[in-house]
Parts: sequence; C-alpha cells; structure tokens
Amino acid sequence: MAPNLTSLFLADATSAEPVQIISPKSEVLTYKPVYQAPKKPIAKSKEPQYKWDIVWRNVLIFILLHAAGVYGLCLMFTRAKWQTNTFQILYGCFTALGVTAGAHRLWAHRTYKAKTPLRIFLMILQTAALQNDIHEWVRDHRVHHKFTDTDADPHNSNRGFFFSHIGWLMVKKHPMVIGKGKSVDMSDVEADPVVRFQKRYYVPLVTLLTFMIPAHIPWYFWGENWWVTWYVTIFRYTLSLNFTWLVNSAAHIWGTKPYDKNINPTENRFVAVAAFGEGWHNFHHVFPWDYKAAELGNYRMNFSTAFLDFMAHIGQAYDLKTVSEAMVKRRVKRTGDGTWEEKENGGKREDRGHEHEYGEYVWGWGDKDMREDDIKDVTVLNQLKQE
Repeated sequence: MAPNLTSLFLADATSAEPVQIISPKSEVLTYKPVYQAPKKPIAKSKEPQYKWDIVWRNVLIFILLHAAGVYGLCLMFTRAKWQTNTFQILYGCFTALGVTAGAHRLWAHRTYKAKTPLRIFLMILQTAALQNDIHEWVRDHRVHHKFTDTDADPHNSNRGFFFSHIGWLMVKKHPMVIGKGKSVDMSDVEADPVVRFQKRYYVPLVTLLTFMIPAHIPWYFWGENWWVTWYVTIFRYTLSLNFTWLVNSAAHIWGTKPYDKNINPTENRFVAVAAFGEGWHNFHHVFPWDYKAAELGNYRMNFSTAFLDFMAHIGQAYDLKTVSEAMVKRRVKRTGDGTWEEKENGGKREDRGHEHEYGEYVWGWGDKDMREDDIKDVTVLNQLKQE
C-alpha cells in the first residue's frame, strides 16, 4: 500500500518538537540576493469575445453583388442613356419609401395607421427594395430597438462598423438574437392580410419587382441595351442596400446625441439624407413611436415625413403619432448631451444629470413596456375612422 504522504507532511508541520534551522556561516557571508522583477498580472479583456460563424454562401453573394454594382456604376457614366439613369434613381427612391414609410414607420413601430390602398402600395415598394419580407424585417427591427446594441441586437454596433453595416448578414445569428426574437409581440403584423400575402408570394414578387420589371422598362420603352440596363439595375439595388445599412452602422457611431447621450444611436445628417429621414437616430430610438422619426419641422432631410403628410392630406394615412414639445424638453434635460441646448439657447451649453435605465427601451407604439406618461403625452394627428 502506498504511503500516506499527506499525513507525513502534516505530521512534520504540526510536530510539537521545536525545529531550528541555522545556515552555515560561509553561506551567510557569500549570500547575494537575486532581484526578481514583479510579475505583471495578466489583464483579462473586458471586451466580449464573439465567434464569427461565417455563412460563406452569403459572403460570396455580397462579393458578387458589389462587384456587379461597381460595374453597373461604370456603365451609368459610359454607356447608359440618361433616361435609364433617371428611371433607376426614381425607382430607387420609391423603393426606399417602402422601407422607411412602410416596413419601418408603419409596420415595425406603428407610428400611424394606413388604409388598405396605401398598405398595398407600401408593400409593393418594400418588396421591390428586397430587404426581406415585412414580417422578418419587422421582427428583426423590433428586437433591435428592444435590445439595442446588446448581443440580442441583430446588428449590434458594439461589434464594429463592418459588423453592424453588412457583417451581420454574413454570419449566423447570435443565439440571443434568436431567443429574444421569439419574445417580441408580432401578433399585429401576423394579422395583416397584406403582410400575409407578401410572405406567401415573396419569391416571385421579388423577382419581378426588384429585377425583371425595372430592368425591362428601359429596354422596352427607349431601347436601352439589355446588358447595360441589367447592371445599372444591380447598381441601384446595391446602393439602396448600403444606404439602409448606414442607419445601422454610421448612425450608431458618428453624430450628436441631444436626446440621450447614454445610447449609441446618433443624429447623423448624411445618413438622414441618404436614408430619406432615417438618420435622426438618437431621437428615433428615444421616441420610436413618432411618425416623423425626427424633431425637424421641415422636409429638407426627411422626405419620408413629407410623403406621410401628403398621404394624411389625401386621407390614406391617419392617427399619426408625434411627441409633444414638453416631452422632448423633459427628456433633453434628463439625458441629452447638451447639443440640443446649444441649438436652442444660442450656444449655451448646460451640464445636466442623467440616468438611463434598460427598461426604457421599447420598439414602438403598442410595446407593453411603454410608460403611461409617454402614452398620455402623445399627440395624435389626423384622427380618422377607417372605412
């Protein structure tokens, strides 16, 4: 049987006999202390570590898409007719409205209500934009707002510009995104017959509205070369994607935060112009139920709002919700970065205390976590009864 080494050591260490250790005199005289530099503690990174589970098929698709888009851009300046270029620009503007005024402000945030003709029109435009069907777009966007810039956010900007811009579409979703996506209420979207129709026939609708029809019109009506019109169509689609992605990336990194300095979303003028008014992102994340998605009182950098006001004028959009001035000022004083005061008070900057609670995140009108005072303080414009 092997000896019990533990008991042996314990016996020596706890022996009652006194033990005196005396070094020889020669060793004491010749002893030289050896300096040992203190070991630096290994700093553990506080940054979360992410596994990039790459979907190579998507990577290849985006490489080919952008290569074709660049080629289409060259053709616009060298071979395409002016009618073709003008048509594609206008077509891209209309498809953008399907995303901004449709999938975003109507279905995702419920900032207003729309009669059936307008819902069908916006569904067609959103389909032509080819950014996933409305149901999937809304689900991902509500999760984005509810869990902004966390692991549950599909395009978490804390993972860098590239990830939040396009990288999130090249990798498998984080498990938190999938899990939290199931917790978001989608009953209103699932009950919409227009959304159900689009989801059922999405593939043939996308094929026609995104590529075939816009590519055939220049060829058929003014004799554009088919090769040219096809690649200019690809460029138009690629450009529209990147303009939309800038809202997820640039507008979460660069800009001011006049309404809440504790969150990543910012006010970004370039993105506002490129994305038809979606760049006033700090305001939008603080007040996601406002149909304007901005505090601006004009349409210069918010074309989507101009469109919705026109739709309200002709009776197609109604119950447009907006934030009262009093609510804006209260939030600015509580969490703003001071840039709002600079604009309003002639350059005077005020340093104010702030707090930001995770529970303040809501995806829009109808979120069960909306505060009662926010609900009561909302101004509803053009209140009409649906026919």
